[in-house]
Amino acid sequence: MGAPWVTYRPEIRVLDCTIRDGGLMNDHFFEDGVVKGVYDACAAAGVDYMEIGYKASKRIFAPDKFGAWKFCDEDDVRRIVGDNPTELRLSAMADAEKTDYHTDILPREKSVLSVIRVATYIHQIPTAVDMIKDAHDKGYETTVNLMAISTVSDRELDEALNVLAATPVDTIYLVDSFGALYSEQIQDLTRRYLTVARQVNKEVGIHAHNNQQLAYANTIEAIIQGANRLDATMLGIGRGAGNCPIELLIGFLRNPKFHIRPVLKCIQEHFIPLRAKITWGYEIPYAIAGQLNRHPRASIAALSGTNHVDYVSFYDQCLVDE
Repeated sequence: MGAPWVTYRPEIRVLDCTIRDGGLMNDHFFEDGVVKGVYDACAAAGVDYMEIGYKASKRIFAPDKFGAWKFCDEDDVRRIVGDNPTELRLSAMADAEKTDYHTDILPREKSVLSVIRVATYIHQIPTAVDMIKDAHDKGYETTVNLMAISTVSDRELDEALNVLAATPVDTIYLVDSFGALYSEQIQDLTRRYLTVARQVNKEVGIHAHNNQQLAYANTIEAIIQGANRLDATMLGIGRGAGNCPIELLIGFLRNPKFHIRPVLKCIQEHFIPLRAKITWGYEIPYAIAGQLNRHPRASIAALSGTNHVDYVSFYDQCLVDE
């Protein structure tokens, strides 16, 4: 499981979810140059996977209200990566009950994507199981992100892990959707996931949000416990408070296959300028949501279009809404 501090664990794989998770802050209206910049940086940096967006249903999400990376049509993806002549594996996320997966996810041989990541809440597990099987049968590597785990009871979690372990999914992700978890909880949860996953030769991953500025620390804790699949983003961009910053993560991992310079170049050229257009990262309303184990939608709304938030009133309203 572990490795001496002075070396590294070669089983670890890093997934960049900048365009997918970061797209939640701008309805996935990234310019092609930004997407290409992330793709080139990931390939040059030795990152293992890039999640280029969602496979969302056009019946549910109107295409004229979202950018291309909400849907990841094959022509759009190939416009950026061609036939992907790199070792970087491309993935898209499919949300349970929000994806027309039978039709919109092509057979693997017809797609430049390599991985389908199924995202599910606990009550959507039956749909997620079918989605995993569908993607697996089409030839994809598959993962499942069990979301909002901080709201799930121990009994439900154990049942969910056993159900997911019985599917052909390759990796089961522990997801701190609300940025509510602390290191002791990450330690316990990672061990529980691993106990189930290792019995059926599956990997465990971590996807952390930064509401309490713990995304990086909690990712490290999951690594220490044995998680080998790690999510991160450029400059920590992501929904609300954002994610584990990839520039910190690959520096920590010590694996010589990773190179930080291309990541820094991408951040400098694309994400520092982007901050003038959209905002993400730690703010007091996100911290309040994390401490109260709440979805950040209210925090996002409070911070939208204003430079000032009455933190005390926001906190009081959150308590009233409990």
